[in-house]
Amino acid sequence: MTSATIRRCVVLGLASVLAGCRGALPLGSATGISATAELRDGRNQVVGQASFIDVTGGVRIVLEARGLPAGEKAVHLHEVGTCEAPAFTSAGAHFNPQHRQHGLLNPEGPHAGDLPNITIAENGTGRLETFTDRVTLGAGTTSLFDTDGTAIVIHADPDDFKTDPAGTSGSRIACGVVTKK
Repeated sequence: MTSATIRRCVVLGLASVLAGCRGALPLGSATGISATAELRDGRNQVVGQASFIDVTGGVRIVLEARGLPAGEKAVHLHEVGTCEAPAFTSAGAHFNPQHRQHGLLNPEGPHAGDLPNITIAENGTGRLETFTDRVTLGAGTTSLFDTDGTAIVIHADPDDFKTDPAGTSGSRIACGVVTKK
C-alpha cells in the first residue's frame, strides 16, 4: 500500500488501512454506551446533530449538519463541554489528553479530538461518519466524560491535518456539548 493510500485512509476516516480502504467503517460490538450533541450556530440556531456510539476499540461518530455555509469544514472534539455563542471559545482547545501535536498527518500527532473534515453541500447539508480509537465514552484518560465534559465543534475552514495547534481551520461556527444518553 502506498503512503498516499494510507494518508487518504486516515484523512477520510474510513476502514482500517490494512483493509485497503475497501471496507465499511468499523462497527465493532456496541458496549451500550452512547451520547449525542446538538450543534448550534452563533445565533443559537440548531444546525446539526451528532451521535456517538462506544464500540469495541473506539467510538463511532455520525454528524448530520444543516444550514451551514457550503464547503469543506474542520470538525474537532474540544476539551470543555461548554458552547457559549457566538465564538464558542468556552469549548477550550482540542481534546488532547496525550499532549500530542495537531493533525492526522502530523508525525507528532494527532490530538485525540482530531476528526476528518465534513463537506457541506450547496444546500447547507452535510454528513460525516467516522470512527476513532483515540477516545472513549467509558472511563479513562481518553473519556469524553471527564470532569468538564467535551464539545464537538465545526470550524469555518477545512483542517489541513498537519499544522499545530488547529490545522488552520478558522473560526468556530457551530458547537454542541457531548451528552451521555
